[in-house]
Amino acid sequence: MDTNTSALAGLIWSVADLLRGDFKQSQYGRIILPFTVLRRLECVLAPNKDFVIAAAERSQDVNETALNTILLNVSGNAFYNTSKLDLSKLGETHIRDNLDSYIRAFSKDAREIFEYFSFETSLDKLDDADLLYKVAQKFAHFDLSPEAVDNYHMGLVFEDLIRRFAESSNETAGEHFTPRDIVNLTTSLVFATDDKILTKPGAISSIYDPTAGTGGFLSCGMEYLHELNENARLATFGQELNPESYAICKADMLIKGQDITNIKLGNTLSDDQLRGQHFDYCLSNPPFGVDWKKVEKAIKDEHKEQGFNGRFGPGLPRVSDGSLLFLMHLISKMQSPTADTAGSRIGIILNGSPLFTGGAGSGESEIRRHILEQDLLDAIVALPTDMFYNTGIATYIWVLSNHKPAERKNKVLLINATDMHSPMRKSLGSKRKYLNDDALETIVNLYSRYDLNELEQSGIAKIFNTTDFGYRRITVERPLKLAFYPHDSERIEAMQADKPWAKLDESLKSAILAALAQFEDDKLLSRDTFKKQLTAVLDGVKLPAAAFKLICKHIGEQDDEAEVCTSKGQPEPNPDLRDNENVPLSENIEEYFTREVTPHVPDAWIDQSKCDEKDKQVGIVGYEIPFNRHFYKYQPPRSLEEIDADLDAVSKDIMTLLAEVHS
Repeated sequence: MDTNTSALAGLIWSVADLLRGDFKQSQYGRIILPFTVLRRLECVLAPNKDFVIAAAERSQDVNETALNTILLNVSGNAFYNTSKLDLSKLGETHIRDNLDSYIRAFSKDAREIFEYFSFETSLDKLDDADLLYKVAQKFAHFDLSPEAVDNYHMGLVFEDLIRRFAESSNETAGEHFTPRDIVNLTTSLVFATDDKILTKPGAISSIYDPTAGTGGFLSCGMEYLHELNENARLATFGQELNPESYAICKADMLIKGQDITNIKLGNTLSDDQLRGQHFDYCLSNPPFGVDWKKVEKAIKDEHKEQGFNGRFGPGLPRVSDGSLLFLMHLISKMQSPTADTAGSRIGIILNGSPLFTGGAGSGESEIRRHILEQDLLDAIVALPTDMFYNTGIATYIWVLSNHKPAERKNKVLLINATDMHSPMRKSLGSKRKYLNDDALETIVNLYSRYDLNELEQSGIAKIFNTTDFGYRRITVERPLKLAFYPHDSERIEAMQADKPWAKLDESLKSAILAALAQFEDDKLLSRDTFKKQLTAVLDGVKLPAAAFKLICKHIGEQDDEAEVCTSKGQPEPNPDLRDNENVPLSENIEEYFTREVTPHVPDAWIDQSKCDEKDKQVGIVGYEIPFNRHFYKYQPPRSLEEIDADLDAVSKDIMTLLAEVHS
């Protein structure tokens, strides 16, 4: 932002001096932002305002739709106002009513902005504090005409005001405002490799944010493109759940000359209002770790009924975290590469759970599997902690593309930027760190140049094959080997206390207890031998399978010295000893098993019936991206001498403090 733009934003924000004392600092933005929008709109409309009013008076008998079309044409803008009033003509006596009448005279899309700002509430408070006239007059003197401030620079001014509003309301900033350094980095990563496309004469591209907030990503994309190519056009699309954030975003896009009918209000996951549309670039910072229970039915219905024809074909994550739902939604918005379109790129900010949550076969794993097997994941950048206003958790930028260049095919770049932060001069909520320009440039250069030597020398970047993150979860079985203790009183008491025992016939109970008492041996190492002796001693009393199972449960115990229990000639597995092994996709499972398992448990085997649903091979395929493991650096423990010295120093400090207390 240049000096003049910053100065104008500061001048507008100085209206806060009038509000101080009557309003909380966190309320300033709810007054300053809509008034800024109001003043900008009336300045834009001024040249044709009289013509619009005249046209409205001539067309009173025309239906609403036709009237709207007429007035938009006369206005020459995407909005109009039919009132003879403006901020300088509101008067002092009936200013509240006049201002209300003035705002209601705007066309629907513009008027809606003020409604979702809850501007009426702010105006009532200003009127009660006897400040409405003063504030209106203050704004009436700001020259926000297109001749004085073009759309691009007016957008920068408005963004500066949004930032001031967000920073003045730390407690809620994170809900609708992504820090500018993170927005810049994510946008730069997504646009970085498309510079040649974007600089073509007359280039027209589209950008979409399903969690638009106040429009930070959309604005940053426009600025990035403006710097590359002033003549290029970026059409913005977005949807936002929070009404106030929606109003800010819509106002920002209106100020920048965008078609604000492309900005929608509502829940993206349950009510996609841009259904069927696809975009060149998608950017999003969805809420971290927020559950999707409120929209669970709609999402599960779409998953079940539409499958891969809908947005959630690969699978569904657990209800407690909807981050991956937004990622799948964005993937559904990618346009396929053709002779006319290059394809799409995505930048999305996620917390750590989408990297590894859920084992093989889970919804999360299947989503990762789809992304990696379709070769959509291009890069992941790990950010420092304490980068956001409302959380200090670890976060990651995922970059996806469906038109990777040849050298990136079936590859994923991981960049560990966790130590590249600078301290904030003043914390803003939980945000205590930021990425300075040098850090941003380093990260983007590593990503865009994709120089193998440079990446290796950086120490913070590594390239992996997409298959490096995949594995097969095989089920390892060990044989059931039971030793039996027919005279163990504690085991017999436990068997009698078990619920299934109460369901047996009384005569059968007595027969079983009597039979156990007649065994000669205290311990038997064969289930077949135990059963034969038990049957013989029961002397004709029929022993149901359920009863024998109950006896085995309590009288028997796994013993490696015992004989292997078999069923239909095959070893019977012991469920209690069942285990799983994750075999890398690059390895043969039999070779892995022979090397890693057999030396430790020679009698173990792989359950061949547990196969993957998709490729029908043994083992369930899973994918995870253990980011931290790939960048882990061993830190040797401190020496005992160093620890002892620290303990001695702490002990001395404690004794000194105690002496001061007693003196």
